[in-house]
Amino acid sequence: MKKKIVATTALIVFFVVCFAAVNDINGKWTGTLKLPDNSTFELSYTFKIDSGKLTGTAHMPQCDANITDGMINGNDFSFNVPVPDGNAPHTGKLYPDSIKLHIVYKGEHLSAVLKRSN
Repeated sequence: MKKKIVATTALIVFFVVCFAAVNDINGKWTGTLKLPDNSTFELSYTFKIDSGKLTGTAHMPQCDANITDGMINGNDFSFNVPVPDGNAPHTGKLYPDSIKLHIVYKGEHLSAVLKRSN
């Protein structure tokens, strides 16, 4: 009976640790966005979960912008980045080693894959 309890506890701890690792969006993420004219744009974000909300910064060549309206639900998340003509809505999905990001900018639907940056 004691072995069964220890094995069950170890299994639960293992799943909790794996779940926490999958859901860790905190930190800096970078990637390359391919634009419709086949040019590329380097993307960089720093994300932080604060009281259950997604916060952080979008790092751009001209300046940094605080992300707004950040929400996270499991591995799915969304936020806006203020741009000169309004907002650029972002939606994404967190994977263990990457983020798949969908961005709407000036009516264009763009996507990118981000990797964790050190």
